[in-house]
Amino acid sequence: MAGGAAGRPLRAALLMAVAALAAAERELRFKAPPAAEAPVRLFTEPELARYDGQQEGQPIYLAVKGVVFDVTSGKEFYGKGAPYNALVGKDSTRGVAKMSLDPADLTHDITGLTEEELKSLDDIFNNVYKAKYPIVGYTSRRILNEDGSPNLDFKPEDQPHFNIRDEF
Repeated sequence: MAGGAAGRPLRAALLMAVAALAAAERELRFKAPPAAEAPVRLFTEPELARYDGQQEGQPIYLAVKGVVFDVTSGKEFYGKGAPYNALVGKDSTRGVAKMSLDPADLTHDITGLTEEELKSLDDIFNNVYKAKYPIVGYTSRRILNEDGSPNLDFKPEDQPHFNIRDEF
């Protein structure tokens, strides 16, 4: 993206476009499919990456706050070539919080986010993703150590911005 004063109009236009798309998506009320027949599962990063909307007929998954949603019903937003396709196939929590499609923001890491960004994250998590899309699993990062061993100290209620009662 262009830097300095010259890049400000482009950045403003991009942010307005993202906000407009988010508003349009909220207006479209997708009917969530009936409860998933497949069991909820744990996704590693490579497994989640397979559901990036690039293959026709394959489900499209997006993780926010470690929760994996099936966003296939919103294919016009998340499918191949769609405006939010950069968010899928990974945990894009930071990008959702910042309303950013910058590749550097397409991560689970919320370190350094402002209170306003954290509030935005919670609002979008609850009012867009949980309201419209079925939960199909969780990212392994939520319950495993970096080496893949179980995190014996993991407690869902201790996770940042996580309320187990709201997820089920």
